[in-house]
Amino acid sequence: MTHHAEHGYEAKAAQGGEGGSAPKLKTENPATGKPSRTYDGHTREQALAIARQVREAFPDWRRTSFTERGIVVGAAARILRERKDEFARLMADEMGKPVTEGLAEIEKCAFNCDYFVENAEGFLANEPVKLDGGRAYVTFNPLGPLLAVMPWNFPFWQVFRAAAPALMAGNPVILKHASNVPGCALAIEGVFREAGAPDNVFRTILIAGRDTAELIDSPDIAAVTLTGSVAAGKAVAEAAGRNLKKTVLELGGSDAYLVLEDADIDHAATVAATARMVNGGQSCIAGKRFVVVAPVREAFEKALAEKMSAMISMGDPLDPATKLGPMVSVKARDEIHRQVRKSVEKGARLLCGGEVPDRPGAWYPPTVLADVKPGQPAYDEEVFGPVAAVIEARDVEDAIRIANDSEFGLGSGVLTRDIRRGEEIAARDLEAGMAFVNENVRSDPRMPFGGVKHSGYGRECGVFGIREFVNIKSVHVRE
Repeated sequence: MTHHAEHGYEAKAAQGGEGGSAPKLKTENPATGKPSRTYDGHTREQALAIARQVREAFPDWRRTSFTERGIVVGAAARILRERKDEFARLMADEMGKPVTEGLAEIEKCAFNCDYFVENAEGFLANEPVKLDGGRAYVTFNPLGPLLAVMPWNFPFWQVFRAAAPALMAGNPVILKHASNVPGCALAIEGVFREAGAPDNVFRTILIAGRDTAELIDSPDIAAVTLTGSVAAGKAVAEAAGRNLKKTVLELGGSDAYLVLEDADIDHAATVAATARMVNGGQSCIAGKRFVVVAPVREAFEKALAEKMSAMISMGDPLDPATKLGPMVSVKARDEIHRQVRKSVEKGARLLCGGEVPDRPGAWYPPTVLADVKPGQPAYDEEVFGPVAAVIEARDVEDAIRIANDSEFGLGSGVLTRDIRRGEEIAARDLEAGMAFVNENVRSDPRMPFGGVKHSGYGRECGVFGIREFVNIKSVHVRE
């Protein structure tokens, strides 16, 4: 995997941060390429002091009831909805997300908060165990301060996905966000402050990525969750492993969708285009590889190119009519274009897109590559942008083999009219943390979210997510 800038641990601050000095975090509007704002970051010493303050807040927070925690997290949901327009504009300015998508992201965050307010107590209720000679049960105790290292591509959702269950479980949270979305990071801290969270129960720190390992070393950090690249995941796992701290890693993805010979081609192409263009293609669970059995490959290619070409209207992310905004940066756009060019040089066929628009900003059109094979970047690497790769398979067994021929295992899909067959493939054969039949992969607070292989380990969301950062304690009582 070659992309870097999209993930929080590796995001680069502006000059500063050396020798204990605070970094300056400069944002740039990706639609115009013009500088936007500059934020003063924290020194290492300030970050470590914040971690101590959060640790000191932990004993009181862990003793609060679920009702008391729910008042805070529920109020956060209300504030998110009240200020959704403001937050959607902030995302558009910092990372280019169209405001319509930003509004949906904020609503999803609020729903996530509501969901854990309603369900946390049940998810973490004592579980009795029938044993001879007394009573026994399992109880779930909070671990302590959770360091959340988060990326820019869903700057509110990925934070709330981790923070809401952690807070409801009794863990305070420290957010280290991507360096290109500091405004979002501070806004999220403000949401919890306005919601009535006690001092230091949720804090944001603005530090350079290289200082994250030192923060993980701090005894004031109990656990770490990261959404980011494989390289970032390895670095966090190494730092946490030295300290025997629990981690959850949600890393890259190269989601494969199988298109079987009986698929409704128009529907399959619609699902594929939607899956590929999630967040302008800048999503770990966006569909990236479309593995099509030979008899329907040509028809699917034609339909997908038509669907993707219809999404080409790139526009101002602040315009509610805009469907496709810019990529996060010119650097990220140039990396995608390099992957497309190299793939074509190595034999891939360009069906649509593939040209850098002559305009300021980080723009790139929806692009479809056919004849994608091993040895091409579109096959071998995660492509973090609006580029779909069509790969031909001889038959279903070959399609399954190709889908699993990846270092990643996050999401996957099967497109077929034979629902039973598709479900069997999804549930049994695909090496991924999630598998969807006849629809695009997406996260949902009610279902576990995470991957296998180089896509990471552990789960977010649902009962499995809230139980990641608790001490699962066995209690025996002889009466």
